[in-house]
Amino acid sequence: MSLETLEQDILGQVSAAADEAALEAVRVAALGKKGSVSERMKTLGAMSPEERREAGAALNALKDRVAEALSARKMALQEKALEARLASERIDVTLPVRPQPQGTVHPVSQVWEEVVQIFGDLGFTVAEGPHIEDDFHNFDALNIPPEHPARQEHDTFFFNEKADGSRMLLRTHTSPVQIRTMLASKPPIRIIAPGRTYRCDSDMTHTPMFNQIEGLVLDESSHLGNLKWILAEFCKAFFEVDDVKMRFRASHFPFTEPSMEV
Repeated sequence: MSLETLEQDILGQVSAAADEAALEAVRVAALGKKGSVSERMKTLGAMSPEERREAGAALNALKDRVAEALSARKMALQEKALEARLASERIDVTLPVRPQPQGTVHPVSQVWEEVVQIFGDLGFTVAEGPHIEDDFHNFDALNIPPEHPARQEHDTFFFNEKADGSRMLLRTHTSPVQIRTMLASKPPIRIIAPGRTYRCDSDMTHTPMFNQIEGLVLDESSHLGNLKWILAEFCKAFFEVDDVKMRFRASHFPFTEPSMEV
């Protein structure tokens, strides 16, 4: 079926929807995870870069038009239902204030919420910690030595020294949350630590503040295979695909052994 035919079919169903329940069924059948448009999106991975670019643009445009049609039809159904109610009630004391234009969720916040939801389905809970940290939780407990470049002032936001020579800093990662969790809780532990982090880094690809999400699993039976499975399941859920191809590359981090990148 061509995209034009598919669009005509979907828009016809939208126009024919008699109520909001029927309209929701049309939306799920078209834009849901297993909807007709979503199934077309899954075929992009098998195309060449040129075909994927053209087909992807066409599918995204189709999704936008379908979403606009759904929104317009929903508003029309709501107005029709309201008119019927006003006609049947002489005194309507429940009419709310006309809706005012509202903003939308920021993309970072939206991704944050989706990631938390996915890991929540995998059995993880959210752990939080202070943005202002000390050397121990931010560096020492993570096996980062005093001479490490990350502990220099040109990489980290330090506060003024205290009388005893110690000084606080803006956390450079959310790893201190893992340290605090391990000190306060006993295994088994399965948490994610989302939050803002801060580094003296400002160029075309970096900002002094960025969002980071780390995960921690601590249990006698946990192993590297568990990590690979969790990452694969997360990617499949986040990108809404049935399968993903992942490559793991050995790396070095002072606070993990073994270490690898995806």
